[in-house]
Amino acid sequence: MTTDQRHHAPGGGGRFLREFIRSPLRTAAVLPSSPRLAAQMVVGVPERGEPLVVELGAGTGAFTSAIQRRLRGRGRHVVIELNERFADGIARTYPAVEVVCDDAVHLPRLLDGLGAGPVDVVVSGLPWIAYAGRPPLIGSVAQVLSPAGVYTQFAYTWTRWAAPARRLSGGLREAFEEVVTSTTVWRNLPPAVVYVARRPRVPEPGLTGSRPDVP
Repeated sequence: MTTDQRHHAPGGGGRFLREFIRSPLRTAAVLPSSPRLAAQMVVGVPERGEPLVVELGAGTGAFTSAIQRRLRGRGRHVVIELNERFADGIARTYPAVEVVCDDAVHLPRLLDGLGAGPVDVVVSGLPWIAYAGRPPLIGSVAQVLSPAGVYTQFAYTWTRWAAPARRLSGGLREAFEEVVTSTTVWRNLPPAVVYVARRPRVPEPGLTGSRPDVP
């Protein structure tokens, strides 16, 4: 099962907590992400043009809301959300957003089914610590991004030094030419940092296999 970081919308905190109680393995935190963290997560969304933005693990909509404000009706916004109740809530609250209820590790197949791509920005609300031993996620993200694409991913400060998070961070730096880490967002519970990864690496001609990722 995919473990999802749930986010905040009006009245979302109670729903978030209920989903955590129902399935703590799929809802990895008891509180939504803060507006401060959301603002850091959407820095890659361009202010001009018609970008394709894909959001992984929308929860109750903190990142969804921030993306929609930044897009202002432009482009295309696709949400991949495994939890059916959260997916239904996002679809009702944000009718302009295309919502797919499925596992983010199937991202290339899901976008193919929508006729969507290449992607300009991926905003991920999926906590890294939960992906130890799961199918690769970073490689799937890098596969669908445009050459100038941007991927944002947060990590809680208290987990980013754990072995699974270090492996995932290493995979991120192998899969992208540039990775920048934000300062700590203290006004989030727990405090977090945001990784902004740009320009997915293109495999050299003649080489086979997937993009770099973690086991």
